[in-house]
Amino acid sequence: MKDFNKLSKRQRNILIYMEGYVEKHGFPPTIREIGTATDINSTSVVNYNLNKLVQAGYLERSGRVSRGIRMVGEIPGDDKKKVKVAQAPVSIPLVGQIVAGEPVPPFEANGDSIEVTPAMLGNANVDDVFALRVKGDSMIDAMIADGDIVLLRRVSTARNGDMVAVWLDERGETTLKRFYLEPDRIRLQPENPTMQPIYVHPAHCQIQGKVVSVIRPFRQ
Repeated sequence: MKDFNKLSKRQRNILIYMEGYVEKHGFPPTIREIGTATDINSTSVVNYNLNKLVQAGYLERSGRVSRGIRMVGEIPGDDKKKVKVAQAPVSIPLVGQIVAGEPVPPFEANGDSIEVTPAMLGNANVDDVFALRVKGDSMIDAMIADGDIVLLRRVSTARNGDMVAVWLDERGETTLKRFYLEPDRIRLQPENPTMQPIYVHPAHCQIQGKVVSVIRPFRQ
């Protein structure tokens, strides 16, 4: 591993920022967040320095998921505090596809799974998490695009503003939207200004899961 003091100032700043970010949020920052925090205007320059930190032994990278940066080195300091070490991936069931534009029939377990890092689960127990592939762009303003995979924690209740997958029994359909409880009804709000909300009676809306992370497949 390369001596920390022999790294460039930018590279040291990136590591220090990432350490604090991971400690606070439990998952790594995006390239744009790193650039903003370290006064680097070009994402290509951030990417160049991240690759140098990989070569120096401080980071690992995965191009298959968004935020696919993992800290594996140690930043020297008076307290010799270690950064978050890369954790072994865990397997999450991929139970189907959900249309983020219009409701679709309910999803079912099909034996498929994906591997994610424990940090992507937040505080959720791995046994309570499942994954769905998104089709459509009704949640695009929430940074969830067609082809992304959402990780959800199994819950039966939600607070206003939570992003949830819900089963609508009168329609025989499931959808991914933001949840809002209003007088005598529930509003399921898309994150796309061109699309209209869905209104349902609380008795006919079953919450199946709350979004905890989003995986964006690597696109050339």
